[in-house]
Amino acid sequence: MMKFLKALSVFAGTIIGVGIFGLPYVALKAGFWVVVLYFLFLVGVAIAIHLMYGEVSLGCKALHRLPGAVEEYMGKRWKNFTFLITSLGLTGAILAYLIVGGRFLTSFFSPYFGGSALAYTLFFWALGTFFIFRGIKSISLIEFLLLLLFLGILVIFSVKAFPFINVENFKNVDLKFLTIPYGVVLFSLWGINMVPETKEILGGDRRALKRTIISGILLAALTYLVFIYVILGASGLNTSKEAISGLAYVLGDGIIRLGFLFGIITCFTSFLTLGLTLKKVFWYDFHLSSHLSWFVACFLPLFLFLAGFRAFIDVISLTGAVAVGFMGIIIVFLYREFLKKRLNRKMNRLFYILPVFFILGIFFEIFYYFIVK
Repeated sequence: MMKFLKALSVFAGTIIGVGIFGLPYVALKAGFWVVVLYFLFLVGVAIAIHLMYGEVSLGCKALHRLPGAVEEYMGKRWKNFTFLITSLGLTGAILAYLIVGGRFLTSFFSPYFGGSALAYTLFFWALGTFFIFRGIKSISLIEFLLLLLFLGILVIFSVKAFPFINVENFKNVDLKFLTIPYGVVLFSLWGINMVPETKEILGGDRRALKRTIISGILLAALTYLVFIYVILGASGLNTSKEAISGLAYVLGDGIIRLGFLFGIITCFTSFLTLGLTLKKVFWYDFHLSSHLSWFVACFLPLFLFLAGFRAFIDVISLTGAVAVGFMGIIIVFLYREFLKKRLNRKMNRLFYILPVFFILGIFFEIFYYFIVK
């Protein structure tokens, strides 16, 4: 049981990341019920894709992340493309955690200790980088404890904000922004890179892995919907892009500080596990040394941050729709090849709907970002 809880905490703790802070804002723009419909559909899509990759990961002959699994069943050319997409997706996600985690750390501690926002962001990065260097055993225990603390804070936060919730804030629907929740919602439900990590923690137990994937995604979705309901319901038109600061208008600074702590926990746990995953992509699948893999995985997001890439809504939206979309397409065809070569079976034709869906999502996100915005 303890092994399952550790696996669930790593998997769900990574999924419940910085995406949570963009969800209330896109719900404000498009409408609360529009976002609920996105969740109802995308939860099913996310579970299907994660279970596909779970089966492939269990059947791989060696320790692989997604690029290595693709090489085993689809060849080196597809591996190189997958490596590019995976690296971009993970780097974008880690960058988003660094952006918002640094902001929350600054907001929480600077009134007491002073210091610049850059200094706090660098401290956030350095502490996370240290734990990534230590590896999955230390991270799994940290994730377990922080996930419990995270859920406790969410309960307190919800109770404090509940009296200020106004149901009128849920009635707005704006079709002009109908597509903007897609990338943020998909990003917020995506934990595909943690499937091999979860498999390792569970010792390759197929039933436990399936249960962890389904439970983790459902737990994340439920957490998000509660968070959106509380933030949008209490903040209304004052809902901010990072969700927390907009509540100051109704809850005051005291409870907002709890919100900043909430943000630090969610960003830090995901920064840890995804940083480790990117390290292992370079280490296991491209056979760089462990230390060089760690260096590239941790310093590339920092370089992008220092270069000025700091608009986190844009980062998670594009990462979710484009990088995650391409990963979803790759996994469907990877699963097809796995079934054919390993189990001598054909994939259900209904699964071919998924790549079409992901392609449409990529198109609409790029169209909105470069044409409409």
